[in-house]
Amino acid sequence: MRSKFDEQLELLHKELIEMGALCESAIAMAAKALAEGDTKMASKVPELSADIDRKERDIETMCMKLLLQQQPVARDLRTISSALKMVTDMERIGDNSGDIAEIVTMANITVSDNTKHIQDMARATIKMVTDSIDAFVKKDIALANAVIAYDDVVDGFFDEIKTDLMKQFGSPESNGEKVLDLLMIAKYFERMGDHAVEIAKWVLFSITGKKEG
Repeated sequence: MRSKFDEQLELLHKELIEMGALCESAIAMAAKALAEGDTKMASKVPELSADIDRKERDIETMCMKLLLQQQPVARDLRTISSALKMVTDMERIGDNSGDIAEIVTMANITVSDNTKHIQDMARATIKMVTDSIDAFVKKDIALANAVIAYDDVVDGFFDEIKTDLMKQFGSPESNGEKVLDLLMIAKYFERMGDHAVEIAKWVLFSITGKKEG
């Protein structure tokens, strides 16, 4: 009986890894579309977002079956409960990637030299998402804490981007609408970093039984 339960938990881990990989791909594709002004690429991000939505539903179903059929306790219960919470944040990461892609498609904008920090911010966000999922699968407390701490890096990029964009906004030749679109894009990346932090906090809960914040 326990071996069957362990197999199901392993499958849950696999599904979470796959969902995490989809999130990484969605962020990376949205960022690349932005950098290159590639509206065709941006139009493909919603497909990934839809895949992420389906994964969320599949994982939720899997977790509910485990809870009802296996009636887990202690750490196993925390693991499954945490997975249920984590997929909500992962789904929102997919949504935020789609939001960025929509701005790229509708506004037809690219990242200028003055906003190169957005690409750095995108890479930092992908790292946070990847590491948060790895921390769950590996039950790695140190990695989960590192994700939480790394949010300062993403927030730092956001502050730099805001400063750059406000300088542009104040110049007579600036395109105010474009500046606001880029600021919104940066805000979506900042939100994705926040969701990665939440995932990391649920990882800590699944291991220690305590969740801060």
